[in-house]
Amino acid sequence: MADITCVGILVADIVGKPIESLPERGKMTLVERMELHTGGCAANTGAGLAILGVETAVVGKVGDDGFGDFIIGRLQRYGIDTVGVIRDREAATSATMVCVDSGGERSFLHYVGANATLRLEDIDTRCVLQSKILHIAGSLVMPQFDGEPTGELLKQAKAAGLVTSLDTVWDARGLWMQKIAPALPYTDYFLPSYEEAKELADGREDPDEIARFLIDRGVKVVGLKLGDKGCYVRSADGDHFSIPALKVNAIDALGAGDSFVAGFLTGLVQGWDREQCARFAVAVGSCCVQALGATTGIRSFEETLKVMESVSRR
Repeated sequence: MADITCVGILVADIVGKPIESLPERGKMTLVERMELHTGGCAANTGAGLAILGVETAVVGKVGDDGFGDFIIGRLQRYGIDTVGVIRDREAATSATMVCVDSGGERSFLHYVGANATLRLEDIDTRCVLQSKILHIAGSLVMPQFDGEPTGELLKQAKAAGLVTSLDTVWDARGLWMQKIAPALPYTDYFLPSYEEAKELADGREDPDEIARFLIDRGVKVVGLKLGDKGCYVRSADGDHFSIPALKVNAIDALGAGDSFVAGFLTGLVQGWDREQCARFAVAVGSCCVQALGATTGIRSFEETLKVMESVSRR
């Protein structure tokens, strides 16, 4: 049985680079590279965990189409348990056109697809609750699963003795705390990006204030992903610290946040303390951004440990 089950969004990413602007209507522009990758928080985090040697299962929904075949096949190549991935015969697989500019910054054209139809009733909770950790990957873009259903699954996980974690994506609907609040009292580790956490915390900008705001709503540990500034971690017991990012040649930031989460959760499986988990997470994220694609740059556990040696607490 898997050590970690990732429940969440599954996406086919079509990644092109470099794209500085879209072509004029009816015209074509050539790019240096265009590739097809698995994407979506559940796929990215699950793949990162598998590369790092963690027994992983992924639960989500794809269409009965070519992109769905690709995602399931690629996850299985990583050795991930995909029994919980459902095929939807009506909705197509979610997909994103990822436009990466010469500086590594990304812009997206996204189709929500089958992720919008994932429901709590679709999930075999008996299998999920046999894991050690339940990670919800991609809250705020699963309209039938966000809110009370997510809170209910996390509540069941806590009752079964699992460690729980949660990650979000940008909420284009603007519902933010309305949809995430039911999950927070049952979340041990909340690992959002700074931008998303800022929106959840009513516009607060200081990382410590943001973390305190979320802890006041039930979270046990908040780990804010700060991009090229590293991360900030605060727990309900008062411990708090920052870990700076490593200086690397960033080629593509796609998947950096999900790889950070994979690193942090790997540390939890190893039984490390929060600081070690955060340092390892920063190391995994630093490796990720050095290659095109959400998981291509992630290295083995042993190789990442060597990278972690250069990551310090600030």
